[in-house]
Amino acid sequence: MQQIGEVATRVGLSLRTIRHWDELGLVTPSARSAGGFRLYTEDDVERLRFVKTLKPLDLGLDQIRELMTVIDSARAELDAGEPVGDDARNRLALYRTAAESRIEALHAQIHGLELLSRELRRLAGPRSG
Repeated sequence: MQQIGEVATRVGLSLRTIRHWDELGLVTPSARSAGGFRLYTEDDVERLRFVKTLKPLDLGLDQIRELMTVIDSARAELDAGEPVGDDARNRLALYRTAAESRIEALHAQIHGLELLSRELRRLAGPRSG
């Protein structure tokens, strides 16, 4: 188990962010020390990393919390040997569709930037003397 300072350094998040995410229920530490310090397992660290990757994807913290709840529910059902329920499957499908749409938009942006870069490179090419 690791304390919050070590985890913050490893994951690249501030102590304030990790505490805030704990308060919101996004990433709850697995334990507390006798002195009340948050203690994190490797699974907790991986969850922090995962939530960190979601933050820049135009998802609000409430949306991330909802997504993590659905993911947790689906994982629990699968771990119990049960199929993922219809509600969770439908909500996961909505998030997957949104993610795929975002990927398409980013690909279009990348394509546009590549075209711009090529044109700028061509225009600023070697000077003729």
